[in-house]
Amino acid sequence: MNAALEAARSALAGQPVWVVGGAVRDRLLGRETDDVDLAVDGDVRSAARTLARSAAGTAFPLSEAWGAWRVIGPRRAWQADLVGLEEGSLEVDLARRDFTVNAMAQRLEDDEVVDPLGGAEDLAARRLRATRSDAFDHDPLRVLRLARLACELRFAPDEETVSAARARAPRLPDVAQERVFSELKRIVAAPAALEGVALMTAVGATDAILPELGALRGVEQSAYHHLDVHDHTLAVLAAVIDLERDPTPLGEHAAAVGALLSEPLADDLTRAQSLRFGALLHDAAKPATRGVTATGRVTFIGHDVAGAQLAHAILTRLRASERLAAHVAALTRNHLRLGFLVHHVPLDRRAVYRYLRACEPVEVDVTVLSVADRLATRGRKADEAIAKHLELARQLLGEALRWRAWRAQPALVRGDELAAQLGLAPGPEIGRVLDALDEARFAGEVGNREEALALARRMGG
Repeated sequence: MNAALEAARSALAGQPVWVVGGAVRDRLLGRETDDVDLAVDGDVRSAARTLARSAAGTAFPLSEAWGAWRVIGPRRAWQADLVGLEEGSLEVDLARRDFTVNAMAQRLEDDEVVDPLGGAEDLAARRLRATRSDAFDHDPLRVLRLARLACELRFAPDEETVSAARARAPRLPDVAQERVFSELKRIVAAPAALEGVALMTAVGATDAILPELGALRGVEQSAYHHLDVHDHTLAVLAAVIDLERDPTPLGEHAAAVGALLSEPLADDLTRAQSLRFGALLHDAAKPATRGVTATGRVTFIGHDVAGAQLAHAILTRLRASERLAAHVAALTRNHLRLGFLVHHVPLDRRAVYRYLRACEPVEVDVTVLSVADRLATRGRKADEAIAKHLELARQLLGEALRWRAWRAQPALVRGDELAAQLGLAPGPEIGRVLDALDEARFAGEVGNREEALALARRMGG
């Protein structure tokens, strides 16, 4: 049995309480959930505190405006959100919810299902249908939630619901951006993310919350591309998802790369899921940087640097964490580097060092992004370019996976020793010399303190 429901049944026995919303839907679908919503006909504060006390959990108010409370179970194993019934009526409460599959209730004490709007029938048909014609007026965020539920559950919305969502999408910028990002990140992280983004676009949500993505439509590229920037971006996202599911194309380091990308990063996203945001935003500055040479060649000079600034601004606007914004900005800033290096193979150790040093802390992630970017570029000489790119990427992934440990080792010489030996004042010059010594060490040209100091003196001389 669900731990949250078991705790609630024990603590709130005899009280008029119903399980509502997504928890009912998921239980009927046979999906496990550790997050339940409870509708209480009575004092919500008292019920929440009773549940927390009985389960040795923690209770706190979630929304003063709605009178909602949240209870977190021991070791954060589960959570229950408690709210009072709207107008004291279960039927009224359910009618004001977003979609019929979320407008069912089960009595806590005996699991009796209350389904006044045909949610079970829609559930069986895998259909998303708004509870009422003005459902999106009550909360425009439901436009985005429609896309999120569609791609998470693999359900299809009916035509009336799509039409109603499209009419309310222009109001999404008025919604608190924290709430918008909470839905957006789940869409981007979903197994069917591409379908979710497609539905976002179909109902106008993309233009409302990510106009920079919509602005990529119709931006033509060079002969080496077969798609405009918008469709290329979606193709890169598809390639990132494919590599996440099956990293085999990455060669002998595929398993290690997969393990690293599965690590948590920020905002409840893994590195792999964060990489999906990198795919969506890596070319966001192409419209602003597009140029055509005298010979008719299309260029996007500086779109990597400008794109990093734009990606950071977009995620900041959406109230994402600074860590995620900085991470995606770094992906965008460095996504071209490996492609440039292809023209200089074989690489010496100094070139490898400079690549890794420039890309950190996304040296592995951005190498994978560059592979996805190349796989999605199938214009002139595509097969040849892809083969060369993959060969170099596989080589650099091994170096990138070892980079963290290499950077963590003690320096051969400290900054204060350099200052004393070279007569330098504290400042940027010491940092420049230390970095040069690291590069020489990586290249195998120095291996101990004495050799490092000797090189530093030659540099200073």
